[in-house]
Amino acid sequence: MKVNSTKFNLLSSVRQLTRDKWALGATVFAGKMIGLGLIVLAIMTIPGLFGTSAHAAAAAPPKPTDLETSMMNSIDTVWTLVAAFLVFAMQAGFVMLEIGFARKRETVNILMECIFDTCLCGILFYAIGYAFMFSSGNGFIGYHWFFLQGTPDLYPGQGVPVIAHWIFQYAFADTCSTVVSGAMIGRTGFRGDIVYSIGITGFIYPIIGHWAWGPDGWLALMGSAGHFYTSLGQGFRDFAGSTVVHTIGGMASLAGAVVLGPRIGRVFARDGGGMPPGHNLPMAAVGGFILWFGWYGFNPGSTLSAMDAIGIGRVATNTTLAACGGGFTAMMAALWWGSTKGKFDLGFTVNGFLAGLVAITCPCYWVSPLGATILGGVAGFVVFAGVKLLEYLRIDDPIGAVPVHGFCGIWGTLSLGLFASGQFGVTGAYGADNTAPNLVTGLFYGGGTTVLQAQAIGTFTIAIAVFSVTWIMMKLIMMLPHPWKLRVEAKGETGPGGLDMFDHGASAYDYEDGDVSLTGLFEKGSKVTA
Repeated sequence: MKVNSTKFNLLSSVRQLTRDKWALGATVFAGKMIGLGLIVLAIMTIPGLFGTSAHAAAAAPPKPTDLETSMMNSIDTVWTLVAAFLVFAMQAGFVMLEIGFARKRETVNILMECIFDTCLCGILFYAIGYAFMFSSGNGFIGYHWFFLQGTPDLYPGQGVPVIAHWIFQYAFADTCSTVVSGAMIGRTGFRGDIVYSIGITGFIYPIIGHWAWGPDGWLALMGSAGHFYTSLGQGFRDFAGSTVVHTIGGMASLAGAVVLGPRIGRVFARDGGGMPPGHNLPMAAVGGFILWFGWYGFNPGSTLSAMDAIGIGRVATNTTLAACGGGFTAMMAALWWGSTKGKFDLGFTVNGFLAGLVAITCPCYWVSPLGATILGGVAGFVVFAGVKLLEYLRIDDPIGAVPVHGFCGIWGTLSLGLFASGQFGVTGAYGADNTAPNLVTGLFYGGGTTVLQAQAIGTFTIAIAVFSVTWIMMKLIMMLPHPWKLRVEAKGETGPGGLDMFDHGASAYDYEDGDVSLTGLFEKGSKVTA
């Protein structure tokens, strides 16, 4: 019995030793496989993180058959329309952001302005705006396709129908129109809003936008043979509209804010006051998130091609990282140097991630994720400095439209000349073309200053032109008699219920006795939040 027990123990020991050896072997093998996988992963990702020329050898996509072309055009059309719907949904984000950062007595006015601008923009962009912007003509204006008549089936150079391209670009035009109203909240008469909206949407945005995005725009063709500044060898690039949409909107809103002057009773920081706090910060924050979500149509959708799968993914990733960088740095700037020093400011954080989104809109296709994160982070500081600058200059911008869209639109456009990684070229109907002649390389990646020069010429020319023309237009509207004058009558701004009751006969909230009339408080120059 003892012998059998000894044999059993010996057999158990052998089995246990065998199991231990197998476990050890499996562990060692798994460790080696994990290590090998990490090495392979590092080899694949590290060069892309810093952006090297190793990725520049990708060939242009082969030309498909007729059947494949038809299928791809259908897919591209669906992709473009879905992106257009996302961009259009940004209108909900805009109204929530503006309402949240404004006073409650301006809520109905903001809703009505944004809804009316959306309707007006659709009619004007159908009748004349799309023709001015995207049809052929000369370097400064297009003059075909009015009322979408005489258009080809497909937009030239793309695989989407003109009618689908119109929907996508209408959503962009509507965004620009909404941006303009942001810095003019609280003292613009509704009829005056109608007049300036006609000028912005029908003429200023599409005509100046043609310079950069038109098929024969002088900025788009700059640097090519027979066109402006041939020796530069570079045209102006704005992939999804940091300048064409956001800087145009931001500089137009700056002109409006300057012409209008501040709201009655607005006390600036240098005079012992500050920006009246928004009346509904949760609404503003949710509006900001809706805008962020809509940007996934704004930027990736600008490929106009679902065939460029890698490009779409890269653009979406860059968009996300730039927003994160901007929100983080704006929060830190307010923490260190804000009026509420030592506090984490929600308003600056929301405007910070919006600043990052605006900045990445131009370079999103041509930069690496690392570059997107850095340039978005810089945008957070730009928007903080821009808000402080306007406050010092006594320019009343209730929601920060000028710093977010105007200043960060300029920065984002310039950043392409710094952060373009030299890995990527252009996108088209059949996918990306990353062959060597088409690659875009910025200063930080050994490309010299030519791209930066082209970007500076384009963005500053457009910014100055928009501000000048819009300032003249706003001045002329200010000369109109009431009720068509740009600025509402004083009683409409300070009377019971503010603009909501004066122009629309309705209020979004039930006012308490202390909120009915703010005239006395305004006359004393008090800081009012209602």
